Amino acid sequence: MSYCTIAPGHPVHGPYHDTEYGFPLHDDAGLFERMILEINQAGLSWETILKKRDGFRLAYDGFDPHVVAGYGEADRARLLADARIIRNRLKVDAAIHNAQRVVALIAEHGSFSAWLDAQGTLPKEAWVKVMKREFKFMGGEIVGEFLMSIGRLPGAHVEECPIGQHLREQRTASGERQA
Repeated sequence: MSYCTIAPGHPVHGPYHDTEYGFPLHDDAGLFERMILEINQAGLSWETILKKRDGFRLAYDGFDPHVVAGYGEADRARLLADARIIRNRLKVDAAIHNAQRVVALIAEHGSFSAWLDAQGTLPKEAWVKVMKREFKFMGGEIVGEFLMSIGRLPGAHVEECPIGQHLREQRTASGERQA
């Protein structure tokens, strides 16, 4: 069963599906947020993550990668004690490390989005290699969901989904690549 079947009308999944999932995303904090949420979803339901999203935003300083990149041991301890988020040491460590990598990529390319653009149009398997080389806790499923959720890999919406149809029409009208 596809996300497009279960999400519409659902109080938690519906708004995310209808306004964010598969939509092109270029903002550094938004991209970093999506990465951290996808990492934290591993082994859990997406609904759990969406319900904790506001807590994640507060705990991770609005997902500003420059701020998170500077987290030290006190911040790590704070995050591991924060019931508003997923308190998993590997995931917290990955968030801090990945923020540091995002900041380095921003310094080199101007933005995280520009770094993603510089990779070109890659199939999922190639993206997984690139992401694993740069970031922690980025396996195949996490990479796939991250990239679909930000509109860089196809598959976020089924053909019949009105949201997916709208996104495809927007890409065609703007001359963007089909994702």
